[in-house]
Amino acid sequence: MQTVEPIRDPKKLNAIKKYFRGKNLRDYVLFVLGINTGLRNGDLKSLKISDVQNGTGKVRDRIYIHENKTGKEKTFRINETAQKALKEYLATRPGVEPEELLFPSREGGRELTSQQIRNIILSAARAVGVTERIGATTLKKTFGYHARKKGVAVEILMRIFNHFWPGVTQRYIGIS
Repeated sequence: MQTVEPIRDPKKLNAIKKYFRGKNLRDYVLFVLGINTGLRNGDLKSLKISDVQNGTGKVRDRIYIHENKTGKEKTFRINETAQKALKEYLATRPGVEPEELLFPSREGGRELTSQQIRNIILSAARAVGVTERIGATTLKKTFGYHARKKGVAVEILMRIFNHFWPGVTQRYIGIS
């Protein structure tokens, strides 16, 4: 099994954001939320409107979920960048019900597949010159890589990623 890499270059991250901004707001917000929270693709694709927006229409500052993979209750912080993106995106979806998917597919509003998410990210990455392997965990690894580079303790990342050893977390995010 081949491992995928985080997107390390901040200029490439910004280029991908710019690419998505000009192409598809849903995909832009999916990308921004993924690289700013550390959520797994399985959890990103199953998010509902109510997971990110309260009953008065205000974007939340945290996402509370039961992780699909582990079943654990987890809290993920939504930073200002992701909140702003969500607010803009939700403004384009007036009248949606709280239990509707945040990121519906184009085929009848069904849940995106992990393969669709991978393809969305891969096409944008290739369009801006990212040559690293891109896969289902790229967004999560990118979050971890940049968080660690900004000084977030490896122990915090271990908790987010459900790892038991610092070395596992460092390898996972591409830092040796």
